[in-house]
Amino acid sequence: MTECIQSSFAFPACKSRKIEADFQGGDITSDGGSLLLRQVDRRLKLTRTLARHLNDPRVQGRCDHSLEQLLRQRVYGLALGYEDLNDHDELRHDLGLQTAVDRDNVLASSPTLCRWENEADRETARIVHELFVEEFIESFKHPPEELILDFDATDDPVHGNQERRFFHGFYDRYCFLPLYVFCGSQLLAAYLRPSNIDGAKHAWAILSLLVKRLRQAWPEVKIIMRADSGFCRWRMLRWCDNHKVGYIIGIARNSRLNEAASHLLDHAREQYEHTGQKQRLFGFIEYAAHTWDRPRRIIAKAEHSCRGSNPRYVVTNLEGAPQELYDNGYCARGDMENRIKEQQLDMFADRTSCSAWWPNQFRLLLSSLAYVLVEAIRRLALKGTQWAHAQCGTIRLKLFKIGGIVLRNTRRIRFHLSSAYPYQSDFFLIAHRLAQE
Repeated sequence: MTECIQSSFAFPACKSRKIEADFQGGDITSDGGSLLLRQVDRRLKLTRTLARHLNDPRVQGRCDHSLEQLLRQRVYGLALGYEDLNDHDELRHDLGLQTAVDRDNVLASSPTLCRWENEADRETARIVHELFVEEFIESFKHPPEELILDFDATDDPVHGNQERRFFHGFYDRYCFLPLYVFCGSQLLAAYLRPSNIDGAKHAWAILSLLVKRLRQAWPEVKIIMRADSGFCRWRMLRWCDNHKVGYIIGIARNSRLNEAASHLLDHAREQYEHTGQKQRLFGFIEYAAHTWDRPRRIIAKAEHSCRGSNPRYVVTNLEGAPQELYDNGYCARGDMENRIKEQQLDMFADRTSCSAWWPNQFRLLLSSLAYVLVEAIRRLALKGTQWAHAQCGTIRLKLFKIGGIVLRNTRRIRFHLSSAYPYQSDFFLIAHRLAQE
């Protein structure tokens, strides 16, 4: 079959001038902001530390690409928006990414990266998760007084015959069910699970490991677990009570809870009928399911509006007024949904298309490493800027996607970034902040 290779294309004229486009501009990068990723990675020593601890079964004398370079190429690529390994067939020639990876020639090909990913195992996942926790601890200059650990699960759709894929009735598709743990915007765990399990499975074990390590670093820190009703399991609540861990966890409403809170529900309904305005009343009730070991304190929110009654319930062992605990404590967990969206949508954590299980877990962790780098830029360098609370996708668009010419010789590598880039002063400010220790 004859192949027609077109080298240029003509566009409609502009002011009587012909417009032609081709891909013969030479060493031009569209990712000038990759230097910021390199800068923050050097400050955190994230990929360097991980490369030292991961097992590398390759014969080193025959390797063209070090483990550290493979990590950087893959993680930086995800942060820059290249989710597919096939992208690296051309991206490996980009001088901007080569410089960010600390290499002065062609990067690894997609088959090389694919083989490397498929060597991942359980030990790889353990090492990466330990790195997340250690990086979190090192991010504090002084011991924190309180840490709120947000637990949540989400669906990760699959479209092939991946190992341990199952159909999930709630999501109505074949998927995995990864478990995420965040403290604020900082990631502590990204644990891939099959979807034919209880949504809270293994959360107890992860909580136990996190509490042990965090209290080893900060013996006096107050730790609170926060989650929705999918994590309301009495054995976990008992463990928290016995180990002085706070919790504020949603509990699914039922007829017994509604009966126990009937005085609040009736009062909210009466006030709505009298005023015509939406009513929100709060109080404490005692409740224990038949399988629980003992009754526990429940925050009851009685809400009544034009749509009728809408009660909500939260189990907690924390002290305070019920409305304050609900509004400022429990409802704040909604921000974790944004963090999961950043993982899934911006860092391509749902790109789990490997056949085997542990390579898919590794792909999730590679996306998580990319998130950690971008989140560190936001936390360390974007305070006081217009992107102080921007999501990862916005940070990529505004700060990483910068066109520029790359000139490289034996003495110097120079990035001539676009003169029309609108955020030049902010870019230099961010680079300066990331360079500070």
